[in-house]
Amino acid sequence: MPFVNIQITREGNVTAEQKAALIKGSTELLQKVLNKNPETTFVIIDEVDTDNWGVGGESVTVRRASGK
Repeated sequence: MPFVNIQITREGNVTAEQKAALIKGSTELLQKVLNKNPETTFVIIDEVDTDNWGVGGESVTVRRASGK
C-alpha cells in the first residue's frame, strides 16, 4: 500500500488541475516502476505556508522578499 506525500509551498498558484495531474502521475509511476496497485496507492498533497518552510537558515518568505 504505497503512500506518497508531496509537499509544496502554499502560494495560491497551484490549480486543482495541477494537483490532479500530480496525483495521477505519482500513481501511474508507482504502477509502472514497482507494479503497485493504483487502487491502494495513496497520494497526499500538503501545501505549507512559506513562513513555515525554511531553506538556508531562513524562511521562504524572507528569501523571496530578498530576491533569492
